Amino acid sequence: MDTLHIPAVVDLAAIVIGALTGGLLAAREGFAVSGVLLLAVSGGLGGGLIRDVLMGVPVVALTNPAYLPTVAITAMVTFFFSGWLSRTTALLVGLDALTLGFFTVIGAQKAQLAGLPSASVVFIGVATAVGGAVIRDVLLAQRADIIQPGPYNAVAALIGASLLAVLAGPLDLPLLPVAAATIVLVAGLRLLSVLRGWSAPVAIDLPLRARARWSGSRRRRR
Repeated sequence: MDTLHIPAVVDLAAIVIGALTGGLLAAREGFAVSGVLLLAVSGGLGGGLIRDVLMGVPVVALTNPAYLPTVAITAMVTFFFSGWLSRTTALLVGLDALTLGFFTVIGAQKAQLAGLPSASVVFIGVATAVGGAVIRDVLLAQRADIIQPGPYNAVAALIGASLLAVLAGPLDLPLLPVAAATIVLVAGLRLLSVLRGWSAPVAIDLPLRARARWSGSRRRRR
């Protein structure tokens, strides 16, 4: 299988957007500088940290000399310019969707390169994409956003990681176009769900629904 090397500038850009999202949330909540920094770290590096721990490899967030300084600088920008950044919400939503796609691809590809089975590739891809948000919500002592009805987040990452696992795995298609298609798919699903108000499906009671339909059809026949 060929390998895809995400350019360092793209990788750092994804980390910056994730850190911006976490730092802005902390700033809006009125957190101290330590809180802004902590949420910026979770947003920018949390997913990669979870990925590397699960895979038992050196944590890139600690071994790459650029990651932590980049997040620290981003946190300071959000701390001092949170009001101005808050006015760029539409732009941040778009960049956040793109970041979700990149993190999904990065996580899934690293799992494939480690020789993990397809199911594990999907799991690692999703964990990398949404892990930072889960850590953020835990730090905020609130129910994780990804388990609640709302715009696609984990759902988009799950669909994208599944596509990559199949196309670049058993089908062995060239990884570059597969990765590009995955990023576009994940980002597009995330954006459309936000713009159109799509919500992730919730649990349903199929037997109850079937009985209700059967009872309704019987009443109509009468």
